[in-house]
Amino acid sequence: MIKLVIFDLDGTLVNAYPAVSQSVNYTLDVLGFALRSHTDIKRSVGGGDRKLMVHFVGEKLADKAITIYRPHHTKALKLKGAVKFLPGALETLKFLKGKGYKLAIASNRPTKFTRIILKTLGVLELFDIVLCADRARKPKPYPDILWSIAKQLRVDKTEVLYVGDMTIDIDCGHRAGIRVVAVSTGSSSKKELKDLKPWGFIDKMVKLKSIIMEKTKENS
Repeated sequence: MIKLVIFDLDGTLVNAYPAVSQSVNYTLDVLGFALRSHTDIKRSVGGGDRKLMVHFVGEKLADKAITIYRPHHTKALKLKGAVKFLPGALETLKFLKGKGYKLAIASNRPTKFTRIILKTLGVLELFDIVLCADRARKPKPYPDILWSIAKQLRVDKTEVLYVGDMTIDIDCGHRAGIRVVAVSTGSSSKKELKDLKPWGFIDKMVKLKSIIMEKTKENS
C-alpha cells in the first residue's frame, strides 16, 4: 500500500529552466565566459547549484560563481511567468492530497529556492515535508534524502513511491530501496530513463494517478 509520494521538483512538477538559464548565463557573462545554450544548461541541472557552477566554470571559480548566481536567481525565480507547473502536475498533487496521501519534495535545489518556487505557485502547504540537499546528510543520488523523509513521516520504505525526471532520481530510488516512477518531462531522455529500469515509467504526470490507484486496488 502506498502511503507517501515523494516528488523531485525541476522537470518533474515544475519548469523553472528558463530562470536557471538566465542566472547561469548572467554568471558566465560576469566572469567572462561564453554564454551557453538553454539545452546545455538544462542537461546539466540536477546535482545542485554548486555542481552546476563547477560544470560551467570549474572548481576553482565555483565558489565565486555561486555568490553571483544565487542573488540573481532569487530575483529571476520571482519574475512573472518564470516558473510554471508542468502539464498535469497541479491536478495530480491535488488529487493525491484529496485521497489522503502524504506528499513530500526531495530536491537537490537549495531550500531557499525550492520554497520560493512552491510559495510562488501557491502549493507549499500541500507538502508534509520539503527536504533539500542543503539540509540532508547527502544529496541525491545518495539515498539519505529519501530515507530521512520516510523516517520523519513514519512511513516504511515499502509504502513510499518516488517520482523524478532524471537518471539521478532513479539511481537515488534504487539505492534507497524505494520504488521509482520516472517521468519523461525533464532533462533525461526516455531511453536514459528506461535503461535504468525504474519501477514505473510515464510520459505525462497525469498518468501517475492511475498507477497509484491500480496499486492501491491490488492491496485492498
